[in-house]
Amino acid sequence: MEHIVNPTITNLIIFVLAIYVGYHVVWTVTPALHTPLMAVTNAISAIVIVGAMLAAALTETPLGKGMGVLAVALAAVNIFGGFLVTRRMLEMFKKKDKKPAAKEGAK
Repeated sequence: MEHIVNPTITNLIIFVLAIYVGYHVVWTVTPALHTPLMAVTNAISAIVIVGAMLAAALTETPLGKGMGVLAVALAAVNIFGGFLVTRRMLEMFKKKDKKPAAKEGAK
């Protein structure tokens, strides 16, 4: 008797493990490494979009296509949000202009 594991169960297990590992990786990052890692995760999300489009194109069921579209949308939000957060983090490191000194005799 042959036991075949349902591919949906396999994919669900991989998904849950990815959530678990991702959670622990993200929460152990020090603030000094946040900006460089955000740039790298933006690049990874771009690869995720390509993979999601390929997966959605190869699926035959409406549920699979819908999940592929959802994956593309979430990865796109992650990319654009990541770039916005990275820009704000980099602006924090810019030197601020000094305000002109007030004249001492003026009232």
